[in-house]
Amino acid sequence: MSLKDVDWAELRAKLPYEKTEEQKAKRMELFSRFDPNGNGILSLAEVTKGIRDELGLEDVLVKAPVDAAFHKAKSVNQESKSASKDDYIDKREFRLFLFYLRQYFEYYVAFERVDTSGDHFISMVELADALPQLEQWLGEKVKKMWNRCSKK
Repeated sequence: MSLKDVDWAELRAKLPYEKTEEQKAKRMELFSRFDPNGNGILSLAEVTKGIRDELGLEDVLVKAPVDAAFHKAKSVNQESKSASKDDYIDKREFRLFLFYLRQYFEYYVAFERVDTSGDHFISMVELADALPQLEQWLGEKVKKMWNRCSKK
């Protein structure tokens, strides 16, 4: 699987982040598989290894969205963490991690599809060329954004 042909249904099935009992059971089982030492918390390295070894998604889930999702999830519940655990996510934060991972990966894929030059910037030409796709993804608000951008 490449970034061009992501199977979104398969990806969603592998990331059980919804607040249902069925998804929670899948999530807890997945957390256990990601937590080989059984200490109840996950480091970024354990999460990255779990994505590769347990989910088989290393070819599509690139470093940037994984890092961003991990750091966002661990920042949500800072007041209840001791200083020694602020570099880890726990079982509650794991659901958020999976949610953010899906979200940030979508952003990453969208950016990669629009950035046709591969220079990690989106030019006005690339943006204009991507308008039909962006309208399909985002609807009418794209036209409003485009009008604001193109006037400057």
